[in-house]
Amino acid sequence: MNLQSGTYYWPTTLPEAPAYPSLKEDLECDVLIIGGGGSAAQCAYYLADKGLEIAVIEKGRIGSGSTSANTALIQYSGEKMFTDLIHTFGEEYITRHLQLLKDAIDEIDEASRKVEMDTEFTRRDTLYLASCKEDVARLEKEFEFLKLHGFQLDLLTKAEIEKKYPFSREAAIYSYGDGELNPFKYTHALFDYAAKKKVRIYESTEMNGHHYDNREKRMIITTKNGNTIKAAKVIFATGYEGTEQKKEKKVSFVSTYTVTTNIVKDFSDWYNQTLIWETARPYLYMRTTADNRIIIGGLDENTSSAEERDSKLMHKKDKLIEELKNMFPHLDVKPEYYLAGFYGGTIDGLPIIGKYDEYPDSYFVFGFGDNGTVYSQLLSKIIATEILEGGSPDIELYLQERPLLRGK
Repeated sequence: MNLQSGTYYWPTTLPEAPAYPSLKEDLECDVLIIGGGGSAAQCAYYLADKGLEIAVIEKGRIGSGSTSANTALIQYSGEKMFTDLIHTFGEEYITRHLQLLKDAIDEIDEASRKVEMDTEFTRRDTLYLASCKEDVARLEKEFEFLKLHGFQLDLLTKAEIEKKYPFSREAAIYSYGDGELNPFKYTHALFDYAAKKKVRIYESTEMNGHHYDNREKRMIITTKNGNTIKAAKVIFATGYEGTEQKKEKKVSFVSTYTVTTNIVKDFSDWYNQTLIWETARPYLYMRTTADNRIIIGGLDENTSSAEERDSKLMHKKDKLIEELKNMFPHLDVKPEYYLAGFYGGTIDGLPIIGKYDEYPDSYFVFGFGDNGTVYSQLLSKIIATEILEGGSPDIELYLQERPLLRGK
């Protein structure tokens, strides 16, 4: 799957990334994690040092897939407003989902402090802008719902926005306690943590077959290296490529674009270096980095053709810089890294834990959406809880056949 193309910023921040051997022998384990990106690392983190034999296989290098293109805005809010999700799932359902998202951000914070490598995790506030007057009422409704459930946030007026920023909008939700991180470093940090807890990690080890042995009650995975892995449980945490292994009807893809700028010397007119996004669809979003660059992305296109996606990269790069300068005209910015990539979401707005009859004792991590790092942290903990404790009270919320309101 041709996931993305262009030039990559995140790998340059860890040029001497840890390396792992390829698998050269048959093995048995309690849990096999297939994948070497963020969601696989999160699963390995939760299962490490729990008394189980854990193995990880990655067909290329750790963090070489979508992790290298992840913009890693760590937020609880997503593309679909919670007040809209209630119409599909009900208020009690979405209230629990909202709490789990907030917990997942706290878990990312805790993990970043627990690991030895610096993940560049920083707490950031978020500015969620009404892109037009017509969106103000929806934003106000979302604000009231979040406020009712104890979240710390303010509803900014046009005058308050203009006082804090060099641009103007009709209204905005200002949320406290979100965050940002370096997804490449975070992935490597979690795998490094897991490896030191005796999790076996193998790069350049690609699965090329699988079947279930009913007598042994094991999934049998074969690799292109010619080895066999017997596992009591398997977690397919291969990101977007997981949809090639198992087609999931609730998943859809569009094309998206990002730019990472040069180092910026002065952020004095960017209040608190907040994360910024908007209600428009397709929307723009932006954040800063630990070395004071700006990442801006969006301008999504409704195409799943890699050739068509890539043909628009140079135009989208210029357009993103133009949009950034429109909002922050005093910033001296130019594009140093720019990417075109596929962006996966779900049709109902929630991430998915896939459990399928044709894959016994297996899980698929589809943490797809605009805050995928948070989704994957949430899903990984639920899967680990079910494996370690025999069940999770929250897994039903995220299975591919989740309970919807009647008639939905």
